[in-house]
Amino acid sequence: MNEMIRDRLRGVCVGAAVGDALGMPLEFGNPAPAERLIRTMRPGRLPAGSFTDDTEMALALAESLLHGFDFDADDLAERFVKWYRSNPPDVGIHTAAVLQRISRGIGWQQAVQEVQQANPQNAGNGSLMRCYPVAVTCWQDLERLVAQSRLQSQVTHPHRDCLDACAFVNVMIYFLVRGESPQQAYQQALERVPLSEGFYNTVLLAPRRKREELRNTGWVRHTLESAIWGLLNTSSFEDALVQVINLGADTDTTGAVTGALAGAAYGLSSIPPDWKNALRGEYPLKSGKIWRLDDFINLADQLMAKYQIAHE
Repeated sequence: MNEMIRDRLRGVCVGAAVGDALGMPLEFGNPAPAERLIRTMRPGRLPAGSFTDDTEMALALAESLLHGFDFDADDLAERFVKWYRSNPPDVGIHTAAVLQRISRGIGWQQAVQEVQQANPQNAGNGSLMRCYPVAVTCWQDLERLVAQSRLQSQVTHPHRDCLDACAFVNVMIYFLVRGESPQQAYQQALERVPLSEGFYNTVLLAPRRKREELRNTGWVRHTLESAIWGLLNTSSFEDALVQVINLGADTDTTGAVTGALAGAAYGLSSIPPDWKNALRGEYPLKSGKIWRLDDFINLADQLMAKYQIAHE
């Protein structure tokens, strides 16, 4: 494998977890003043450097991808439920509603349908925050990448915007790891991922937004908008992450999504050492297994090797 691609695929996994941890203490806060942006790992509801449910669910998806020959939605649902039953300190409202039903024995398809029908317009960012392991696994197969990006979202978030956002981010990662610029990768995703008119306009205008216009809520459109804005208006991993985690509101999720994209754009080697070395978190919860930098690098290596092994 080309060493640039390896470095960038590793950067996706490490970058997403780093972005999650950077955003963790700033979640639900107000935007930081532009002249006083926070640039360091800080403690919040968890110790400094700790990742949150965003990364925990991504790790569950990664485990599922590594488990079988091909993507298995039933297996993924079971892993999500196992995680949910471990009483994570933070679970999205929509995600919790779905997993609670599955935990009671309802099939994931029915559980998702019931929750979505109760609030048809609900399009949260809970599947976008975790989608990047698909991009690392399917780094050689764009068609498979798009299909599995959508499938992993359907297990909890079936709204079209959620499916499209996951495909959009992972298509960008596909082209970024090949050396295309953020602008080029963004353009590739615009051309290859059909979006509803409203979502398309949001994504199209995202790079030109002013900082004060970004709401950065848990709505999937806002998360993708902020991540694109951060990536396309900066020129380094560090600056992209600093910009988005200081937007306030849903900072850990936007940090995770931007971290995956920026990791794909600039590689593991571009991530500040202080951030990488501070990264930590327990998974599975209550297992005593503490994940650190090397664990995420090893995970990326396993994921990127999976496609080749499956097709030998």
